[in-house]
Amino acid sequence: MKKKICFLLDKKNNWLLYYCKKFININKKYNIKIFYNFKKIFNYDYIFVLGFTKILPSYFLQRNNLVMVIHESDLPKGKGKSPIQWQILDNKSVIRVNLIRLIKKLDGGDIILSDKITFNGSELYDEIRYKQAEKTLEIINKFLKLKKVKFKKQIGKETFFKSRSKVDSKLNFKASIKKNFNILRIANNKYWPAFFYHKGYKYTLKIFKEKI
Repeated sequence: MKKKICFLLDKKNNWLLYYCKKFININKKYNIKIFYNFKKIFNYDYIFVLGFTKILPSYFLQRNNLVMVIHESDLPKGKGKSPIQWQILDNKSVIRVNLIRLIKKLDGGDIILSDKITFNGSELYDEIRYKQAEKTLEIINKFLKLKKVKFKKQIGKETFFKSRSKVDSKLNFKASIKKNFNILRIANNKYWPAFFYHKGYKYTLKIFKEKI
């Protein structure tokens, strides 16, 4: 009998939908459904919670076999929101990616699989998201091929990243482009573009790149 598998996505943070549909189309041997409403999910074997911004109640975890989430940091360091963006701002080029069991404690579940994303420092927002999505689904594919699921406890002192908002895209007007570049890289041209204030005005910058 095929395992009951689903992706739980968030309509307010739905950038992974395209990649999830692509994964399902390529991997037709798995019967995977996509949900936005967690209340419609019960008695599933494997649930992958991807980009979901709401807090899931305990009963949801209890009525399904294994609920998992992807988190990109060297756990238990770097729990919380926007871990890739914060680490890029910290000039990290290699970022750990973990598939963990989802529990009530934020990003506190046992680690099931780990891998890494490598950035070369030139990627802008869409390319960063692409690498994140590709690695997310690569890890999920590895998990679905496992004959036995093993769990590893997180060890060490935990730290947390705070939530990011539009104001975090503010550039330092007095700093060089080089020093501002990572802020430009993670800025979203449509929803949270980079900006700065000067002489009573707000200036918005949108960044693109082309080969030379």
